[in-house]
Amino acid sequence: MYKYQLHLLFFIFFMGTSLWAKTIEVCASCEVKSIKEGIALATDFDTLLIKKGTYREFNIVVDKPLTLIGENCPIIDGEDRGEIIRVVSDNVTVDGLYIINVGTSYTTDYAAIRVVKSENFLIQNVVLEKLFFGIYLERSNNGKVYHNKIIGDALDEYNSGNGIQLWYSHHVQVDRNIVQGVRDGIYLEFSDNIAINNNISTNNLRYGLHFMFSNDDVYTGNTFENNGAGVAVMFSKGIKMERNIFKRNWGTAAFGMLLKEINDAEIIGNTFEENTIGINIEGSNRIVYKNNNFISNGWAVKVLGACYTNSFINNNFLYNSFDISYNSKLNDNVFEKNYWSNYTGYDLDKDGIGDVPYRPVKLFSYVVNRTPETIILLRSMFMDIIDFSEKVSPVFTPDNLLDAMPLMKRSE
Repeated sequence: MYKYQLHLLFFIFFMGTSLWAKTIEVCASCEVKSIKEGIALATDFDTLLIKKGTYREFNIVVDKPLTLIGENCPIIDGEDRGEIIRVVSDNVTVDGLYIINVGTSYTTDYAAIRVVKSENFLIQNVVLEKLFFGIYLERSNNGKVYHNKIIGDALDEYNSGNGIQLWYSHHVQVDRNIVQGVRDGIYLEFSDNIAINNNISTNNLRYGLHFMFSNDDVYTGNTFENNGAGVAVMFSKGIKMERNIFKRNWGTAAFGMLLKEINDAEIIGNTFEENTIGINIEGSNRIVYKNNNFISNGWAVKVLGACYTNSFINNNFLYNSFDISYNSKLNDNVFEKNYWSNYTGYDLDKDGIGDVPYRPVKLFSYVVNRTPETIILLRSMFMDIIDFSEKVSPVFTPDNLLDAMPLMKRSE
């Protein structure tokens, strides 16, 4: 009976707050002419309806549960004076604003929208331009960053910020955002249980996605294209990356994805196309690579060492200069039922599995790892001869690194 009464009291309280909540209109000809003034006048759970126009304001502090909604995309111009919106309350929604001219500082990470120690926040349908940092979540949980467009004009890493940044934030959805022209498109640090889905992160100076010390995160359906060095995943565990596209991350130190000290992860159904290195792996263990497409990369997979108990199953390796690069003779990783476009074996029993095992590590890749200048000999007949010799009798490459069941047809 007591529990029923308690639930009834909570219901009455929340119904009461929604009934008392009011809408405050903000515009040049309204009674309330500035966003700061509207916040000061508002009570908990009110809505500020910000009409079309330009509002030259910065350091706007949202310190109570409110909904800020822009009508016809009003402009908030920070005039390069500092941070623009700072949320320090639970239950805040920011929707439909166009925010420009965030201040740049070498000592303070000014953001267009910063959310600090808040719960149950929603940032959606926002356009950010001429920014330092875009959306910055700091020790904030159980929120959503949805359908925003973040367009930076960064030229150098040292004086630019990240598009969407999460720091010590948990249980957040980052969904359907477009981020370009910043330092890192999406950056996470010490942020667990994050869902990053259906975002497009392109043309950023450093990484399309960069995260460190962040566990049990899920990344699906994202596109990371033409970034300085693709995606970096470091010092984390329990990561799932599915159905993402890593494309045209090309340069002397570029890759589709860098894995460093990653354990117990799943990389499934992704496409790595036209990257200098599809996946660059170091110190990463117990990872399942399955149903991925590696297409026209310099190196499809480059293993730098200390990578154990990984499995590569049902992947397609298509027209890469090197399918697998390995710098150690030790190997306990499993390669099984992959399709290799360079495979020249046969299938006499017509079961779809090659009768001759495939050795994906070429001696030439071993040589290039130690002497990069030899890459100019990539298409020479001499290299074909020594690769064939190593394949027949492995001396420098792992003799047990082979796919004993290579597919004759591309895996779907």
